[in-house]
Amino acid sequence: MSKYQPLWDHIRQNESPSFQLSFDDIRKITGIGIDHSFLTYKKELTAYGYQVGKISLKEQTVSFSRLD
Repeated sequence: MSKYQPLWDHIRQNESPSFQLSFDDIRKITGIGIDHSFLTYKKELTAYGYQVGKISLKEQTVSFSRLD
């Protein structure tokens, strides 16, 4: 099981075509903070019908969007 599985499950339940989560929101959902490995793990999200968009280090947010 992926260390980001709780996040993927949370995103799958979201019905919005696109949305943002803060790094803090992601930490609360997963119990872990975002680290460099997120860049590798984000590829798993496509299996749930979403993709990771912009990752803003300045704003500390991650954008997600539904795949068409």
